[in-house]
Amino acid sequence: MDGFLDTSTSGMTELRVHGVSGTPPGEMLNHPHPLLVAGDGTTGFYRRWWPAGRPETEDADVPGERHREAYAWAGLTSGGRTIALWLLLLPFALANLAYFMLPRPEGGRPVRRALEAAQRLFALLLTGTLVAAVTRASVDLIGWQCTAAGRACAYATAPGWVRWMAELWGAEHSRRLAVTALVPLAVVVVLWVVGRRTWQRDERTAMPPDGFERPGVLLARPRLWHGDEPVRRLRAVHVAFALGWIGLAVAAPFTRSGLGLVLAVANAVVLVAAVLAVVAPGVARRVDPGADDPGGAVLSRVCAALEAAGAAVLAVTLVAAAAGLPGASGSRQLPGVGAGTVQFVLTLGLVAFTLAGTWWLARRDRGTGPRALGGLASWFALLVAAAVANALGLGVMFWTASFFGVPASPGAGGPVGHRLFLDEPVWWTAALVPVLVAGLVVVGLVLWNARRSEAARLTPGLEPHYGRHSEEVAGCWALAGLTDRAGQVLGLLTGIGLAGFALVTVFYQFRLLSPVDGLAGLFATIGSWAMAAFLVGLVLLGRRAYSDPGLRRTIGILWDVSTFWPRATHPLAPPCYTERVVPELISRVRRLARDDADLVLLSGHSQGSVIAASVVLQLDPAARGRVRLLTHGSPLRRLYAAFFPAYFGPAALGAVRDAVPWFNLYRLSDPIGGPVLGRVDPFGPRESLSAVDLFCWDPARPEPGDPLPETRWHAGYWFDPPYAEALRRLTTATLRGG
Repeated sequence: MDGFLDTSTSGMTELRVHGVSGTPPGEMLNHPHPLLVAGDGTTGFYRRWWPAGRPETEDADVPGERHREAYAWAGLTSGGRTIALWLLLLPFALANLAYFMLPRPEGGRPVRRALEAAQRLFALLLTGTLVAAVTRASVDLIGWQCTAAGRACAYATAPGWVRWMAELWGAEHSRRLAVTALVPLAVVVVLWVVGRRTWQRDERTAMPPDGFERPGVLLARPRLWHGDEPVRRLRAVHVAFALGWIGLAVAAPFTRSGLGLVLAVANAVVLVAAVLAVVAPGVARRVDPGADDPGGAVLSRVCAALEAAGAAVLAVTLVAAAAGLPGASGSRQLPGVGAGTVQFVLTLGLVAFTLAGTWWLARRDRGTGPRALGGLASWFALLVAAAVANALGLGVMFWTASFFGVPASPGAGGPVGHRLFLDEPVWWTAALVPVLVAGLVVVGLVLWNARRSEAARLTPGLEPHYGRHSEEVAGCWALAGLTDRAGQVLGLLTGIGLAGFALVTVFYQFRLLSPVDGLAGLFATIGSWAMAAFLVGLVLLGRRAYSDPGLRRTIGILWDVSTFWPRATHPLAPPCYTERVVPELISRVRRLARDDADLVLLSGHSQGSVIAASVVLQLDPAARGRVRLLTHGSPLRRLYAAFFPAYFGPAALGAVRDAVPWFNLYRLSDPIGGPVLGRVDPFGPRESLSAVDLFCWDPARPEPGDPLPETRWHAGYWFDPPYAEALRRLTTATLRGG
């Protein structure tokens, strides 16, 4: 190749790892010609290429002496077009986050294991919630109601691709149900295909052999990034559960006949078996790479058999329905067997149990530093997951009813006509939407007042540094500081939602109000349109993201944060990129730091700092002695230690500090990054040379009379003067300990 490209691996290597939104390799290297030297187009290591030949600049790569390298992993979260589908999987991702938020005090293992089983069951019910919503929309609203003789889809104005069922089988319910059941089945198949493909790409990436584990530090366990078999087992159980839901919806209206009853019971058995399998202690157990997994092979075969049984029972159900099942009732809505009520009651029980258990663990785990929501973040995350899942599901149902007819309450009198009926609890849930919007307004006012108060507090201290610009800078810093109130915002919104849920439950159970009349009816109507609009907006956003790489990068920020964690409870969530990134970085660091004369300076920005810290704890002592760590814009303490204290609490961050020489750059204008071991006062004495956290002024302090420089917020740490100084100090640092 013409030009100059240093591919040597000895000497000092500055290895840069980007954060959220996937900074391109050229920007990371501050060079117009990055070239892939290892990896592939999805994840890869890049170096600078000079087309004109070897340069003479001071920071140029020198073979065998110094190199600058960038690791790009954004292809896992914002490069593929399937990210458009991931928008609909947010509830599943939140369920996985909840698992890692659980407190882990000493002596609380039995309670924690019971909570982990409850979380796996909760995640399974989330799958049931979304699949049931699609099934109700397709099988009930279209198959049972709309295409029946004389109903909305029988009119000449109905779309031809559904009207044919009304014309051909207007009085034959089971055949219409068999056809419309193919829609939720297609959704399950897509989830299975995407889940399997990403499992093969990510979870099956092998951890490097001869790993090292620091006792007592969860983040240092190699098994954390080894999810091959557990994810496959969980995926099989969830798919079986989803198939059972579809089959039960098709068979339930025909239980008056012998065959219909047998099919309904068979599908119900699949559902119950999936519930029992998902709470089994070993179904999601992870073991170290190469270690024995007692009972794992048996569990894998059981889960695979359950998945096959679910598919077989559904196939028989659909064939029987297509042939014609007798004994259908004449109800206006799809008859059921109470499975939805059972799931609802089970969900409420799990919510109560997880609250009690998480509160007990949090009380015993008070020595882990700052904790979001008093240690109850796991419980709150589950509630948000359930809320988002229900919003998506109800959005599907309201949109379907609005598209094919007119949504109506089952208690509405008069002729049926174009009306498609939705259960009263659905309307009451829709009535909660305006209440939550009002809650958002209240939260906005609280945050606005908090920003104003914090800016007023900061302004006097900034005047000696920024002069007439002090109020503007104080406003920037106060705005960035609102991130620290994320837990309060989540708690307030959840509280408003729970209060509203309790209120409408009382209204519904005691028939105090009707969800279609008066103020409650107005709220329900507004909520129904809002949820339908929410669903349509997500679909349009996903469609645009499918063809717009820039938008995919923006949306990818959400997945950069939420999919850092492995799929521990929900296997159909967006895939965990770290199960591929961490092994690749470990292997690369080992290659770049083979000899005592070699040195790797691992530089992580934003989410890259979280990845870098995780990699450091996986290195053996010999390799750590040749590694230095430089983090900037890091959410390690601000977000991860607060919401995931068991993994990023004082013990883990202290282990990183003891393992390698470490500097962390932060700005008070940064809404994401911050100090990692304790806030440094920018108005006090300068940091000592032994400090980890180094404060950076942003915006830069202007000279008297000059305009205020541009605020960099969360970006551009690599180009700040403090970065070069920290780099210089780290290259001459000696290992401080362990």
